Amino acid sequence: MKRYIITFLAFLLIGFSTYSEKIKSATVIHAGLLIDGTGSEPSKEMSIVIENGVISAIETGFITPATEDDYIDLGGYSVIPGLMDMHVHLASEYSSKSYLERISLNAPDYAIRGVVNARKTLLAGFTTVRNLGGSDLVTISLRNAIDIGLIDGPRIYSSGRTIASSGGHGDGTNSLRKDLSSDPGPSEGIINNKEDAYKAVRYRYKEGADLIKITATGGVLSVAKSGQNPQLTEEEIKAVVEA
Repeated sequence: MKRYIITFLAFLLIGFSTYSEKIKSATVIHAGLLIDGTGSEPSKEMSIVIENGVISAIETGFITPATEDDYIDLGGYSVIPGLMDMHVHLASEYSSKSYLERISLNAPDYAIRGVVNARKTLLAGFTTVRNLGGSDLVTISLRNAIDIGLIDGPRIYSSGRTIASSGGHGDGTNSLRKDLSSDPGPSEGIINNKEDAYKAVRYRYKEGADLIKITATGGVLSVAKSGQNPQLTEEEIKAVVEA
């Protein structure tokens, strides 16, 4: 019987049954205090049984694991459902080198960071995240790899590339000198009229995005001239919604 001591468990409370039904090689968790996230009062001294990555039973009291079961002792801890973070950038990491990295790192570099950050996020107790914006398709590939069990990480809902205006908050060519810059269009998420907006949204759909992110104004870390003024017209925003 393997024994592990850890500080938290992130899980979804689904598939309840009784442990009286024999489960082959399960994981049994003893929770000192179980908070199920439904608003019910916390329950003391509970046992959680997991089979094939799914919670199959929750029992009152500390049940005795079978010899072949894995055992996780959280008897001195509180156990809660997995947390959700609604705004992350798993492939990004802001630092004093961030702007230099924009012209020195490639998509594979960001992919490696994404794998590392996805695992860190999961181990911090977050089982679902919403990745809102990026300059490439890294987080969509990351989502797919997690979904098929290739790597460890939270469930990801990714917007893919951000939709923005030329020179707006989501324009990845901002602050680059002319010979390193370009004139990105809808395929890169840059729009300047409603027709561009329709096309940009459909590109995101084609690439596998789960949702659409627009930057209608500047942001906290924007390198545009102003972070306060509107950067998309009402007509463009309506077109994004209609598309």
